[in-house]
Amino acid sequence: MRAFQSLLATDQGQPAQAIETVTVEQFEKIIADKDPNFNAAAKLSQFTGQPGSCLILPATEKQAWQIYVGVSEKHTVWDLAKAASFLPEGCYRLRAKNSPLLALGWLLAQHHFDRYRSKSSLRPECQLLIDADQNIVDEIIAQAEAVAMVRDLVDTPACDCGPEDLQHKVKEIAESFHAKVTVTKGEDLEKGYPMIAAVGRAAAPHRMPRLIELHWGDPDKPKIALVGKGVCFDSGGLDIKPSSSMLLMKKDMGGAAHALALAYLVMALKLPVHLHLLIPAVENAVSGDAMRPGDILNSRKGTTVEIGNTDAEGRLVLADALTKASESRPELIIDFATLTGAARVALGPDLPALFSNDDALAHALADAGKSVDDPLWRLPLWSDYLSILKSTIADINNAGAGGMAGAITAALFLQEFISDQVKWAHFDTFAWQPVAKAGRPKGGAAYGLLASWKMLKDRFSE
Repeated sequence: MRAFQSLLATDQGQPAQAIETVTVEQFEKIIADKDPNFNAAAKLSQFTGQPGSCLILPATEKQAWQIYVGVSEKHTVWDLAKAASFLPEGCYRLRAKNSPLLALGWLLAQHHFDRYRSKSSLRPECQLLIDADQNIVDEIIAQAEAVAMVRDLVDTPACDCGPEDLQHKVKEIAESFHAKVTVTKGEDLEKGYPMIAAVGRAAAPHRMPRLIELHWGDPDKPKIALVGKGVCFDSGGLDIKPSSSMLLMKKDMGGAAHALALAYLVMALKLPVHLHLLIPAVENAVSGDAMRPGDILNSRKGTTVEIGNTDAEGRLVLADALTKASESRPELIIDFATLTGAARVALGPDLPALFSNDDALAHALADAGKSVDDPLWRLPLWSDYLSILKSTIADINNAGAGGMAGAITAALFLQEFISDQVKWAHFDTFAWQPVAKAGRPKGGAAYGLLASWKMLKDRFSE
């Protein structure tokens, strides 16, 4: 992964090529005041100021190089991304409103996952100078690093991203910030987190299930818990998926990637909180020891769960982790999970479904998402649908029947494992970009990450 520190800096008058951002309306006014040669060049390039488009005019005896980039009326994070992906190597100066937002897209456009390529796919570097202090530049770089972390973890195939690999990644990040990591597995996992153990017990011995926890920060500060679904590969278990549905199941640990990336932002930017990160890391495999449809599982909370579908495993591992997170009564819990296809049917790939037991928290996340161009959509925790999860022989069923309201029933299942006094937000995210767009290659994607960081920063910054 390319280091972002060399791609963004505070503008201190360094030699650089200026980038002029224009909307369609602004460019129409510019055209009216320019000479015929300029107008002819713009027409030849079919440049009108449309967002993401770029006009490059070479230097003449009377005029230096000119670069115009079309932007939205309300700037989006991706307006500058296309230009960053094809401008020649060099240093560029941006003086525009919302330059930090635009700068994030500039950085992410230069990120590529090339771990398995024999030749690097990285282009020559394009540095951007913005009129902002170093603290703002540092935050933009940290956000780009967090998004890139999600992308890289999700893009890594399951052969190199199993439960132990996730554990190593958490420990690697923890060492940078002197955070404490504990790992529960084996008999201790079976006793303390029986549903995590049950989901992962069919995996190969070197891919055994575990709960990875990270603690960081001052215990006297407000406590927040981040939980991420770490299903490193999901075959569906005995309710096995068809091969077409398994093709993307390396991304079923996308929730863990989001939670770890958000924890990274909290630590890197020194948010004054006491952080508790929990990642239940498993592989949902098929073997003679796999959990079966109809099995009854105990949970950490004591609630018994009937297995209606072994492919609804993510909510099981999250339930034990959420129970643990609730036990210390944090100020809030945020969990991320690639949980249901129903959320994708309802909202498509770009919008994560948000569920929350606290209206103020949900509104704060939605407002934060709008301000940082990381949108989300709240769905209801409609309690009447709990009847769909009714079991005749256990306290609750993990899947229910009928196939309706799948994202809502999954969230309702999770809510059963949240203490009543704890504020909780749940992201059902796709974690995947199905079609490449400017600054967003096809592959792993972060949805809801930057919205969550903005909300946490607004709420807990001193």
